[in-house]
Amino acid sequence: MITWRRLGEPDFPLLGQWLAQPHVARWWNHETSPEAVARDFGPAARGEEPSEDLLVLLDGEPIGLMQRCSFADYPAYRAELAAAEVDVPDGSMAIDYLIGDPLLTGRGHGVRVIRAIVAATWSDHPEATAIIVPVHTANRASWRALEKAGLHRVAEASLEPDNPIDDRAHYVYRVDRPIRSEPDRHGE
Repeated sequence: MITWRRLGEPDFPLLGQWLAQPHVARWWNHETSPEAVARDFGPAARGEEPSEDLLVLLDGEPIGLMQRCSFADYPAYRAELAAAEVDVPDGSMAIDYLIGDPLLTGRGHGVRVIRAIVAATWSDHPEATAIIVPVHTANRASWRALEKAGLHRVAEASLEPDNPIDDRAHYVYRVDRPIRSEPDRHGE
């Protein structure tokens, strides 16, 4: 069973280990020192930043990280997408994710995590209209997981890469809030 909880400071050593794994480091390009992890993840863990950093659990054991935020809280991020002619409707959210243990990659866990967080977003954030995820074109595992989880490629965009060794080529994926079907006038 996939569950999650807010990332806490006691989780930082594990997160630092995950960020140092080659399959994560390639795409996240994040400093892994205890100080860097505390600096970059501490504000969200303490509730001082509007993003959600969630420790993902599989049958109660930590396997990864899911980040979720509203574009309204990060106007520069939204502006970068808008400048690349990506439609970012009001109420749009963004997610980012990683599976930390390399032995757990390629087994469908990422797809399950993405599906679960997408479904939870609609109830956790009633104002959310869409989830939009830019991913570097070379990160095939990531964009294939998004596709398998039900997101659709809606654009190609030139965006600042997370890793400076990459070019600016990104695919943009999106899923919109499901529309509830209304009963007809006979209540059927």
